[in-house]
Amino acid sequence: MNASAPSADSLRAALAGLLGGLPPHRTAQAVDRLIANYRGTTPTDAPVLRDRSDVAAYAAYRMPATFEAVRGALDALRDAAPDWEPRTHTDVGGGTGAASWAVAEAWGDAPPRTTVLDWAEPALALGRELAGGVLDAEWRRERIGGALRLADTDLVTVSYVLKELTEADRASLVTEAARAAQAVVVVEPGTPDGYERIIAARTLLVDAGFAVAAPCPHSGACPIVPGTDWCHFSARVSRSSLHRQVKGGSLPYEDEKYAYVAATRFPVTPATARIVRRPQIRKGLVQLELCDPGGLSRDTVTKRHGPLYKQARDAEWGDPWPPEADGS
Repeated sequence: MNASAPSADSLRAALAGLLGGLPPHRTAQAVDRLIANYRGTTPTDAPVLRDRSDVAAYAAYRMPATFEAVRGALDALRDAAPDWEPRTHTDVGGGTGAASWAVAEAWGDAPPRTTVLDWAEPALALGRELAGGVLDAEWRRERIGGALRLADTDLVTVSYVLKELTEADRASLVTEAARAAQAVVVVEPGTPDGYERIIAARTLLVDAGFAVAAPCPHSGACPIVPGTDWCHFSARVSRSSLHRQVKGGSLPYEDEKYAYVAATRFPVTPATARIVRRPQIRKGLVQLELCDPGGLSRDTVTKRHGPLYKQARDAEWGDPWPPEADGS
């Protein structure tokens, strides 16, 4: 059922193997309910995934996108700390384990030992099935909230979890992650409220003595004026036939918008600047919207810049800039 190594392709294969026999209409109904839940504004204070049907819907609907978003955040962390390799990883609110698959692929030569914590046993059960023979992981039921206590670990991921918590529990969870880990990666939807939760988590991590590794090129205050804009990025997600069936789409891909922060207790070398909007390519020039230690700025790269012009045309939203800062 599973390929021998964790990857986006092996995850899709595992999903198809486990979910292919489920009635599409039932899974689609559960997807509709989950969409309504995740787009709501009220924290649940309870597991969103209640039974096997919910979990199957979530896995088909969300796992590929969550994997790609977390992978994007991890790539940025690895750029800032290329010599660091976590030996242990705790996936808080990990559900069916999408973030754990991303971590295992990111450090594929020596993936860390993972502990997945979630309060929904059906999600953990399906996660175990999907991960069989691929992930080195322990799946443990825990209530995710302010009372959670974590064992010391190298890396903590908290992906698409904070919205499910009260504001007080969010703060307690991020503070606990900072106490337990050497590096913390928090990922939320790329919406204005998702960005607000990321900024709150970022502030707590910096106050706890962490350095921001990504996406910010600094650990100072975000230059975006609250309420005027929000920082987010995009990951391209390939859709399997199962994914298209469950989500009712026809395109072979979708773009997952996400916001994130990666921060560490150890020294890192963040990007000199980061591209914070999709590059605008015009005849003979490329306009780049950047965040750097001085704030937000725009850089116009033309043919007169020689090789840098080609690099600008190849640059993508979320990339460090200039490319030399990333060693490329």
